[in-house]
Amino acid sequence: MGCGPSTPDDAVAPPPGDSAEQAVNKQIDNQLDQARQEEEGKVKMLLLGAGESGKSTIFKQMRILYGSPRSDDDLRMYGVVVRSNIIVAVRKLCSHLRNLGLEPALDAETAEMTEAIESGETDHHGVTPRAAYDELIAHLVDNTAPPAAQDANGDVDWVGQSPRAGLAANNDAKQFLQHVEAIRVLWHSATMKDVWSKRAAVNVIDSHKEYLNDLTRIADPSYKPTSQDLLLARVRTTQVVMERYRIDGIDFEMYDVGGQRSERRKWIDCFDHVDAVIFVAALSEYDQTLAEAKRTNRMVEALELFRSVCNNRAFANTSIMLFLNKKDIFAEKIMYSDIATQRQFSDYAGPPKDFDHGVLYFIQKFKDCLIDDEFNDSFIHVTCATDTNNMEFVLDSTRTIIMTDNLRRSGFLGSE
Repeated sequence: MGCGPSTPDDAVAPPPGDSAEQAVNKQIDNQLDQARQEEEGKVKMLLLGAGESGKSTIFKQMRILYGSPRSDDDLRMYGVVVRSNIIVAVRKLCSHLRNLGLEPALDAETAEMTEAIESGETDHHGVTPRAAYDELIAHLVDNTAPPAAQDANGDVDWVGQSPRAGLAANNDAKQFLQHVEAIRVLWHSATMKDVWSKRAAVNVIDSHKEYLNDLTRIADPSYKPTSQDLLLARVRTTQVVMERYRIDGIDFEMYDVGGQRSERRKWIDCFDHVDAVIFVAALSEYDQTLAEAKRTNRMVEALELFRSVCNNRAFANTSIMLFLNKKDIFAEKIMYSDIATQRQFSDYAGPPKDFDHGVLYFIQKFKDCLIDDEFNDSFIHVTCATDTNNMEFVLDSTRTIIMTDNLRRSGFLGSE
């Protein structure tokens, strides 16, 4: 036996599993490549701004315009929140009425009502404004009254209780149903109208006036929150929230974050690979102070925050949009709260009670925060986040600008 040359029959055949393994590897590579392309193709949008500027309202508008409908569980949670929001506002307003020393005015208003009843000028025989105020102070502010009797219809109330809303909100919602008539009487009093005009001192959320004007509907056992109720509802954002949308074939991720100072340390986790920042500032907060720092003007805080965001190196290649929000409340407020009387904005030289001059003044204040001049007017929108028609137009324009700006930054469009 000798060592002859090898023949084809002697060649080592590849293990039978190799071709199958290669196919699996190729499939995995294709899936990874597809995932990478999808990741590169999606648009990541980040909502930034100080607390209560309207970021979460814009986030909810995206859901209304492009997302799925709310479940009944969601709606019940928001129903509790709406009723709780009313109680929070009433607590602040009652305390403010007392601190302003307006109880004698309430007494005088009650005396006039009593006199009108006795003279037959009116057939009103319900709770008087002073009695309503005393009830609310005792039950909601000082907590000196025994618990009110349980509502016999509580078991048929559609909203009921919601564990997702939290214990405090559920307790407030229960108190709303127990004291809604007193809230209604006090809200419609002339004294409370005076208190409302001075609400900036206690940071009552302006848009909750809509709830206070619609108490009968909200207290009804069949009450189910509308889209507008959801937009007005205030739930403090304490964590980063993200939702995905597919709009015109493009995937969008929008992130909402808490705006209070204690929440901002969480922002850094969202800064990677951001395609667009929507910075939200409330025009109407020029005469208000922060809830967490009573000596700091809210608009000054927004300006400083905008300065730090725009000049942050993490956003050097990111589109930054400025939404000057709450234009409807701003238009109402400037009728009785002059911009120039605020120490921080005493340089305002425009006419008082002038919406356009006021808006242009604050736009310039934000522009002054920028190091470069690349920020043009097309990146600035004056908005009302609770107006779905307004926000649909603004968000559609914003998407177009973001996509165009991203193409320009990528070199697909020539730079101007």
